[in-house]
This record gives sequence, structure tokens and C-alpha cells, in this order.
Amino acid sequence: MSDEPAVENARKDFIREIIDEDLASGKHEGTVTRFPPEPNGYLHIGHAKSICLNFGIAQEYGGRCHLRFDDTNPTKEDTEYVDSIKEDVRWLGFDWGDNLYFASDYFEQIYEWAVHLIKEGKAYVDDQNAEQIREARGNLQEPGTDSPFRDRSVEENLDLFQRMKDGEFGDGEKVLRARIDMAHANMNLRDPVLYRIAHAHHHRTGDAWCIYPMYDFAHGQSDALEHITHSLCTLEFEHHRPLYDWFLDNLPVPSRPRQIEFSRLNLNYTVMSKRKLLQLVQENHVSGWDDPRMPTISGIRRRGYPAEAIRDFCKTVGITKFKGTNDIGLLENAVRQVLNKTANRYMAVLDPIKVTVTNYPEDQVEEMEAMINPEDPDAGMRKVPFCRDLYIEREDFMEDAPKKFFRLSVDKEVRFRCAYWLKCNEVIKDESGEVVELLCTYDPETRGGENPPDGRKVKGTIHWVSARHAVDAEVRVYDRLFSDEDPEGGEGSFLDNMNPDSLHLVENAKLEPCLADVGVGECVQFERLGYFAVDPDTTADRKVFNRTVPLRDSWAKKQKK
Repeated sequence: MSDEPAVENARKDFIREIIDEDLASGKHEGTVTRFPPEPNGYLHIGHAKSICLNFGIAQEYGGRCHLRFDDTNPTKEDTEYVDSIKEDVRWLGFDWGDNLYFASDYFEQIYEWAVHLIKEGKAYVDDQNAEQIREARGNLQEPGTDSPFRDRSVEENLDLFQRMKDGEFGDGEKVLRARIDMAHANMNLRDPVLYRIAHAHHHRTGDAWCIYPMYDFAHGQSDALEHITHSLCTLEFEHHRPLYDWFLDNLPVPSRPRQIEFSRLNLNYTVMSKRKLLQLVQENHVSGWDDPRMPTISGIRRRGYPAEAIRDFCKTVGITKFKGTNDIGLLENAVRQVLNKTANRYMAVLDPIKVTVTNYPEDQVEEMEAMINPEDPDAGMRKVPFCRDLYIEREDFMEDAPKKFFRLSVDKEVRFRCAYWLKCNEVIKDESGEVVELLCTYDPETRGGENPPDGRKVKGTIHWVSARHAVDAEVRVYDRLFSDEDPEGGEGSFLDNMNPDSLHLVENAKLEPCLADVGVGECVQFERLGYFAVDPDTTADRKVFNRTVPLRDSWAKKQKK
């Protein structure tokens, strides 16, 4: 198991109460859970909730959690997805140890159990195509219609199923179906398909098989083979539970797992559908699965979200049976809380305007001291060079400033963070009238930003960067990918609700020199601007930063306006 602390709940949720009862009654001696992703896409924040639940329960109860890939659909699966899922689970702080499995490990056993059902008269080969089967299922008001092939003999079904396995038929020509009840109130029990033909190369078994079990048929039996005690899944599988149990009742399985459903994690301003996330990638609406605007675990990792924040968020939203949508602001706040404690502070200027300190010696450089992290006094201090030529944020200057503007303006003083008090004396503009330089003077009596002995006061403090020592960088300022709280609601495509301002590219940011040594993936705070992480696109010649989150939730204020 991971060295990370167990995911704890001060108040027991209903799943943990069930586990407590099962252990107290002697039904189980221990707890075995599993996280069962399909390797047909990248995991997203919704999967993180399931990962934290399954692995967290295993840690809390001293059990184990299996990582099992439900790889039963070779047409959509790839080793790329397998590798990314492993990386995501590890990054979240969990370890499956020796308990790595694939549904394809059990293909032979699952096939034998299908033969068992045929011999028991509980499965048959159907020649109808997918559309015919769908039309014959009926609806919630009307029963389904029996297939004309439902009463084939056991011998004929065994022969046809073997020939399906041998590759005699083409894709879609035949399927194997369970023989349950075409009038059952639960549509999932109206003779569900168990096997379909797919002449496709499998990422693990190659071309050994041309028939593949359906998810519903493989899942519960895989749980049973691994002696899973509690099979935890999201609410959309609640109506599949009777089928899950029917297979366990009618097959000689070695154990009896219990399926329990909980509500999935949904976020506003976000889409979670794998199909829609794939569409975003394939149609180049984003740069890839790990685009920092995507809700994928690889995307939020690249954006700079700490794994601890994801675990904290999943704990906060809790485990319930109620469908609902969580505010993405809760996730962003969890990120801020972690980064406020862990992120080192530095100064950066994203929209630079030059400041020349006219009364400061041209060749002089002073090293000012600033705290690395006020939340961690043991982190110590850092040296920040100060010289005649500086950069400040353009928005920190206003030529004709209103009374309550407490930053730099003409004939007014402001404190430069951990350096000196400066007064703007003159503004230099280009031919278009844009301000390109500020001529200022400094007060040498205010070194370190301290108040001068004459009792003058200023209300504003701004950050700055030495122009002579600045590190050039590209900064990608990310915002929410969708501008509508419910991107999938209403008419039209969810793509119509994409936020055109979800990425603002700053190509000429100026950073204090300490940031030259920050490594890929490390998250820092740009003072007064937000939290930023070093992107993998960084090269030896150029730093690239992604904005993780702003210091405050500016979105709510923006939406209110």
C-alpha cells in the first residue's frame, strides 16, 4: 500500500457502515475492493473520487485494492490509456502492489462459464442484428418479444458458439444472449447480450480471440475470481445490479462480491463524458488529453493541482446516494488551501511596464531579502536583486488615478515589496500615446520597504522585477473551459458553451531570477497574481508556466458583473 495517510472520514458514510456490519457479522474477514477502469480514454476528476474511495477503504480497513482493467472492447482500447491510468493512480498517492489484473486474464474462464450457461439452457446464440434486438426489447410500458432463435437446442447453441469462437462468422452476424425474461420489468434482464463477434486486435491477447464478453458479463465474474468483497460503482449501474447478481447466482463462481452504488462526481462548468472529452481532443478544441483546461487527471496535474488537494476535495464532497453537481469553486479552493501552505513565493510581472529609478546609481545592485513562504518559517529567505531599471505590472500604474487607487500614480508614492518607497515623477509615452516608461525616484531611508523616519505613510504595496536580472518566460493564464454552468444543458451542442477566454497567452513575462531554477511540475505563487506551475513545454532556453488558480475566486465576481 501507499505510504500516504489513509483517506479518513470523521463521519461514516453508508458504504463504510455496510463494511463495518459485514466485518462485525463475520460475513467477511477482511476487505477487498477494486478500481476497474476501461482503458479507452484518460481518467478524469470523477474517476478520482472512485480511486480515493476504493483505495482509501482498503487502507482504512487494512485490506487491499486491486487495479483491474476491464479490457473487453478491443476496438476502443490502447496501451496508451493503460499507462496513463497507472500514472494517474500513482500520482494520486495510491499503490496496488502486486494486485494488477486485466479482465482479459480471465477470457478463458469467462468463455467456459458462457458454455456452462448454454448447457444449463440459460444462454442461446441469436442471429438477429443489433437493431432487431433493440427493437424487440420493448420498453418500460411494453414487454419485449422473444427472439425467433431463443428456443434453439443446447447442442445447436454449443456448436454455433464454438464456431463463433473459431472465427467462422463476421462481426455482428451472431451474438450470445442470456435466456432470462423478455417481459422483465428491468430492461437489463431482457435477454442481455453476453458475447459479440469482433475481429479486432486486442492490446494484450492479440488475435487469439474474435469474440469478446460484454462488460456486464465480465465484470461481476472478474470480481468473483479476485474475491472482491465490496464492488463499489456509481449510480448508473444500480439497475445493472440484478443482472450482476443473476450471473453470480447461475455460475459456479468462487466467491460472492456485493455491488454497492454511490453518486458520481459531477462539476459545474465541466463535461465528464468520455465521448465528449474525446471529441474535444480529436477536433482540436484543446491541445490534448493533458490540456490544463481539461478535467482529466493528467490535465489537472499539468495545470499544477496537487494530489493532496484532489484527495481533500473528494473527502469534502463525500459519499452519498444522491445525484448532484458540485461547485468547481470547491475544488479550486481545495487547491488554494494546499498551495498556500506549500508553494514558495516569488515575484513575476505578466504585463510589464518599465520603471527607471533616476536617483539610483546606474551600476549599483542590492540584494533585498524576502520570505520564501510565510506559511513555512523554516523555508528561510531568498535574495531579490534591486537596481535602477525595474518592471512593474501595467495595471499597477494609473496616470490619472481616482482617490481610492492605492498603487503607483503621478506625484504619489508606493511601497515596492521588500525594497524601497518610490515616487513617480514623469511618464514617457510612445507615438500612439501608450505609456512605455515611468521615471521615478526612491527614498533611501525606506530600505526593505520600512516606513521612513519622517512619519510619511503609503497605503499601497506592489511587486516588481529587476529588468537587468529578469528571466523571460511564457505564461499561460487558464480559465474555465466552459462559460456556462451547465455546458450540456439547453439546446445545441456543448461546444457552443466553450469559453473563448479560457486561455490567455502571455509571451513576454518577466520573472525574478530565482524562478530560473524551478523544475517542471513545481508549483509556486507569483505574489499578488496567483499560483503557477512549470509546464513540461519548458526548455533550457525558455520557461513556460501555467496558471493553476488565482489567489481568489475571481470567476464568481466576473459572473455577477
